[in-house]
Amino acid sequence: MVSNRKGMPQKRGTAYEKAKAKAHRARRIGGPNNPDAISKGGGKIEIKDWVKPVPKPEIIKANRKGVKKFISKNGFTEPALEYGKNHRMKLYKGKKKLT
Repeated sequence: MVSNRKGMPQKRGTAYEKAKAKAHRARRIGGPNNPDAISKGGGKIEIKDWVKPVPKPEIIKANRKGVKKFISKNGFTEPALEYGKNHRMKLYKGKKKLT
């Protein structure tokens, strides 16, 4: 159930996070100031279910949190891809690895 009414949580994003964490063999933790998931080896994973491509400032924030794998449903902007490539981050659009 997806609801945008005041006081009602939106479940779509968390359901996508759970599915992608499971697909990447990770444990979903979520919450503010935490990565969305942690892989078996201890690597942090950030997962976004946005309508627009993820911009560079979000990649920078994730990198500062120590995230090395970033998954987005709708991809990344060109500056974000370049930043991720330069900082050795693994960027995925759905199941497809971009860098």
